[in-house]
Amino acid sequence: MNRTAIALTGVVLLLSLTGCSGGTVADPVESASTRPPFQTTTPGPIPTATGTPAELPTAKWNAIIADLATRGVSGSAPEIVSATATTWQNGALGCPQPGQSYTQALIDGMQVIMSVDGKTYDYRFGADDTPVLCER
Repeated sequence: MNRTAIALTGVVLLLSLTGCSGGTVADPVESASTRPPFQTTTPGPIPTATGTPAELPTAKWNAIIADLATRGVSGSAPEIVSATATTWQNGALGCPQPGQSYTQALIDGMQVIMSVDGKTYDYRFGADDTPVLCER
């Protein structure tokens, strides 16, 4: 009796699985879409942050001078070309590096453009006094 029940269950299972796999698969019917086709675009330049002219705090000035010294920049005295208070779109401070990930939050900071012997240096600051040299 037990063998008969097991055999009968096996036959029913086999038939039900066979019924699921039979037949040909029909090609999907294309329906008219009201949505326009997907279009790709070439990314443009990374937008720079906009801000307002600001006084450069002494701590940020000292941090820039120290960074220039560690880079071996010497010559005439560094000059401030511009200092702008700005809100950056993310932790890249407007100067993303390939392969890096950044916080996705608005960051209040500064952009300071310096000039030494005719060469410009683009420094970015977030919320603290640590300079980031943007070398694009």
